[in-house]
Amino acid sequence: MPRRYDPGRRQRIIDAAIRVVGRDGIAGLSHRTVAAEADVPLGSTTYHFATLEELLVAALRQANEGFGRVLAELLPEGGDGDLAADLARALGKWLAGERTGVELEYELYLAALRRPALRPVAAEWTEQGAALLARRTDPVTARALLALMDGICLQVLLTGGSYDEEYARATLARLIP
Repeated sequence: MPRRYDPGRRQRIIDAAIRVVGRDGIAGLSHRTVAAEADVPLGSTTYHFATLEELLVAALRQANEGFGRVLAELLPEGGDGDLAADLARALGKWLAGERTGVELEYELYLAALRRPALRPVAAEWTEQGAALLARRTDPVTARALLALMDGICLQVLLTGGSYDEEYARATLARLIP
């Protein structure tokens, strides 16, 4: 039987892994669950991703792109507005979107604590985020702002509370020289 040419299969597998983790958590991720979700043969998942760690790396990399796009859009290079207000607005836009996607990103991000293969991807995101923020402030402040933004997001997600943009703006402004 000839092999079917399917150039989008790898991407469908990553998308399926993201849906599985979003629905069932990382504990629910297996090659079998992803194959069923993507509607591909089981062998396709192991062909493209020999291990679940490789699949998680690809999923985390893709999930990280979401907030990066929001930041890049709301923090244009050469922008000179109120940085704290711009960042608070970016957080609001991110948290106002599909909550499952935000939760998924943090679940994958925090999985790096126990899964060393994910650490370089988490570090890449930190570097990219800090570089975006450093376009408007110094590198040390950029990292501090990124850490504070992570903390605000985690508090909103973990408490189930609503996002308070004014609180975020005032808190972020305290770090900006």
